[in-house]
Amino acid sequence: MIWELKKGSYRVQHRVMKAASTILPFPIPVLLTGPGSVKSLAENIKVRRVKNVLVVTDKVLMDLKLPEGLLEALRQNDVEYTVYDNVKPNPTIENVEEGRKIYLENKCKGIVAFGGGSAMDCAKIIGARVSNPFMSVRRMKGLFRVFLPIPPFFCVPTTAGTGSETTVAAVITDAETHEKFAINDLKLIPKIAVLDPELMTGLPPHITSTTGMDALTHAVEAYIGLNGTPFTDENAENATRLIFENLETAYQNGSDLEARNNMALASFYAGAAFTRAYVGYVHAIAHNMGGLYDVPHGLANAIILPHVLEFCRQDAEKKLAALAVAGGVGQKAESDETLSVRFIEKIKTMNKNMGIPDFIKELKKEDIPLIAKRALKEAHPDYPVPTIMTREECETLVGKLLPPTAK
Repeated sequence: MIWELKKGSYRVQHRVMKAASTILPFPIPVLLTGPGSVKSLAENIKVRRVKNVLVVTDKVLMDLKLPEGLLEALRQNDVEYTVYDNVKPNPTIENVEEGRKIYLENKCKGIVAFGGGSAMDCAKIIGARVSNPFMSVRRMKGLFRVFLPIPPFFCVPTTAGTGSETTVAAVITDAETHEKFAINDLKLIPKIAVLDPELMTGLPPHITSTTGMDALTHAVEAYIGLNGTPFTDENAENATRLIFENLETAYQNGSDLEARNNMALASFYAGAAFTRAYVGYVHAIAHNMGGLYDVPHGLANAIILPHVLEFCRQDAEKKLAALAVAGGVGQKAESDETLSVRFIEKIKTMNKNMGIPDFIKELKKEDIPLIAKRALKEAHPDYPVPTIMTREECETLVGKLLPPTAK
């Protein structure tokens, strides 16, 4: 009885959130697209009279000299910059505080995120802390707790996955508790997003695959959740189609600019979908794999996604069937059951073709109760999932992710 009341209260909140998402003024970033478009960002920053920026990136990209085109363009447009390149793959609160200190010491007036989701998420929260010094990172956890607007913010994604260049979300790790959590606020959406496929041609295949599956997870969870709208559904369908058509091509041939460009667009579309319609249990569980074991987020999503879809397949059958048709893996004349099963099998096949395992090697059996507890705490009541999961069901599902030697 108590559980039924809880589920009912969750559904009430989901309906409220859906209503709110249709009236909230979600900003849409100005898009700069195509090969070489990163160089035009500096001109746009200059036009906005932002004369000194903090560039947030990581040491790997700096060693590869990938940001050099942007930095040279900033110099040519007389925009001063300071680089903060200590962002970790799963950025921490300490990263944020380091970046904030450098921003203030160098009297920066704007922020450019250059990199994958880690750099973009870290940069967003640096901006939030700069503008809201009275709020700790932990106090910003959840929905709409960034009170004052962040400084002018610009995103240059170098992977096609997180969609952070168009979302309200930023994910951060608390190194003290090994907990990974999200901060969600309209103020975190950047002014300009650059989708330059040339920046992605050098990505290793395993990064291409896992970030691409991250984008697919965004699209799928936004689509099958209960808070979808015609806008989010259209974006999720477009993202799914582009990913099914281009991800394995980009994985096999990283220099294919058309495939890279299409994946960048897919990531953006998926981000536009999930930032309004939210995500689900895949993300809730994946965040805990990242927090406890530092598992890359895209990899965790790719592994977990088929299991969650199998768990909720019956309740999400019509939506999964529609997504199968949109993704080109079935025809409308086929039954919803057939199409929904085929959609899940398509994801498993893509994972296998790209060398993604079906287990998380770091997972320990004794950690499963903690992971389930934290995942459900994150998901309930915010995520409008098609099937609400009990603690026991979550523990059973996570148990399926154990490496063969630990089962």
